[in-house]
Amino acid sequence: MASTIKVNNIQNQCGANIINESANTITIGASGDTISLAAGASQTGFGRTGTVDWDTTAKTASFTAVSGNGYFVNTTSGAITVTLPAGSAGDIVSLADYTNTWQTNNVTVTPNGTDKIGGVNNNATLSIEGQSVTFVYVDGTEGWKSVQDSTSNVTGKVYITATGGTITTCGNCKIHTFTSPGTFCVSQISTTAPENIVSYMVVAGGGGGGSGNGGGGGGGAGGFRELKSPVTTYTASPLDGYPSAPNRITVTASPYPIAVGGGGTGAGGSAPDPEAGTNGSNSSFSTITSAGGGAGGASPTTSPPFRNGLPGGSGGGASGSNCATGGTGNTPPVSPAQGFNGGNSFAPPCSGGGGGGATSIGANGASGAGGNGGNGAGTGINPSCTVGTPGPSAPLRYFSGGGGGMNETPGGVPNQGVGGYGGGADGDVPGSGGNNGTANTGGGGGGIDNVPSVTATHNGGSGIVIIRYKYQN
Repeated sequence: MASTIKVNNIQNQCGANIINESANTITIGASGDTISLAAGASQTGFGRTGTVDWDTTAKTASFTAVSGNGYFVNTTSGAITVTLPAGSAGDIVSLADYTNTWQTNNVTVTPNGTDKIGGVNNNATLSIEGQSVTFVYVDGTEGWKSVQDSTSNVTGKVYITATGGTITTCGNCKIHTFTSPGTFCVSQISTTAPENIVSYMVVAGGGGGGSGNGGGGGGGAGGFRELKSPVTTYTASPLDGYPSAPNRITVTASPYPIAVGGGGTGAGGSAPDPEAGTNGSNSSFSTITSAGGGAGGASPTTSPPFRNGLPGGSGGGASGSNCATGGTGNTPPVSPAQGFNGGNSFAPPCSGGGGGGATSIGANGASGAGGNGGNGAGTGINPSCTVGTPGPSAPLRYFSGGGGGMNETPGGVPNQGVGGYGGGADGDVPGSGGNNGTANTGGGGGGIDNVPSVTATHNGGSGIVIIRYKYQN
């Protein structure tokens, strides 16, 4: 039968024999005994030695930790999130990699509310094989501090913070889309250096389409330049410039002015000749500049040199004149190339060439038909984009397509070239109102036959700049 002793206080007293005593040490229980507190009772004054009570049942799913406990975390089947308790000074939590898989499936440590980890109110990531770490809550300034770590120092993770343009999110990435000039303003960079290399797409304005009795050349597409940082997940175009180090932009906490080029004026304008177009304008982000597309060739009586397509990001198509040539693309040259040449003319009968695109040359004028515009590049940098145009690889959006050229047969029947994927306009029939490149795609304007009978212009499409980076785990 168990015995019960009820007392208000136990103290060391010379000669007392209620409990074992030696000098000033009070010993409760004997070797092998278990001392338990009753349900609802609490202890004070014993303090903590900096260790925890380890829970030996491994955690295989996300959970909220309890102060004073240590946990073996098993991420064999997937990543796990550990939420720390609301911190009070002296609280302690330990975590250990149960199966040495944290390098494959990470552990995300999340502070409670406004609490901090290493002075930062943000998550920390445990991503090293075999890692173990002990956190102690110090105060409201530093919050939870890593006091024991088998491999590295652990602090709250900081990511890029920025403003500017239209901001959307996709998974762990933020996307800034600029359809007009603005500023990409970075107020904070990531504590992980590779995450400060941002992904971008910079598209210049497309060139205007040309005109003439023999059929005008299609406008060249605006230059297309893209870089996909390895930390941002999406399908890039074939023109990803990451392998070339000069293309990489590592941001700092600074403002970055964004230029978005307008499309060139097409035939039907006033300068330099009513039948001639002008090049598109450049777009830029930091050290990256994409060149405006070249204007399509024309056949003005006052300016014979305009028969050739003009050079640019992609070259303009030639006018339907004898021996006219398409403009040179990738001007000025960059690697990967930002665009291709425009197509040459065909005569007789007269036919204008198509404007060059980001991924292919503009087609030469053919017997009875203007040349098609070169195709643009398809990218998934912004999956929610309402700009860009559909193409053969959905759901990618296409940019920088060349404008189609025009033809006029001896019987006077015009035949339009088709604009390239990425906003390139088709060649235009006189009197139909004009075919402009699609806005914010860098598409080239369509060529036209005999502009004096047309009041509408054949402008290139304006450009666009998109920036993407990782902002959370």
